[in-house]
Amino acid sequence: MELIDKALEFESRKMSNMTTSDRVAASREAKALVLAINEVYKKTKDSKLMDVMKSLTAKKRKIEKRLKGVPTV
Repeated sequence: MELIDKALEFESRKMSNMTTSDRVAASREAKALVLAINEVYKKTKDSKLMDVMKSLTAKKRKIEKRLKGVPTV
């Protein structure tokens, strides 16, 4: 599947030394991939797709945490 290949390529990318705009773009790409895989998952109920979505979401959360910064409390 092309979606799984894109997702695995996204996961293997190095995320260090990214600019803010790179992080925003990566976050949006991850969201688009998760939503596309979710549409396929709804039809097939394949557990491998769920695992891919979980790992993409975890990476997306790390990127977004870096974008939002540390709370000042």
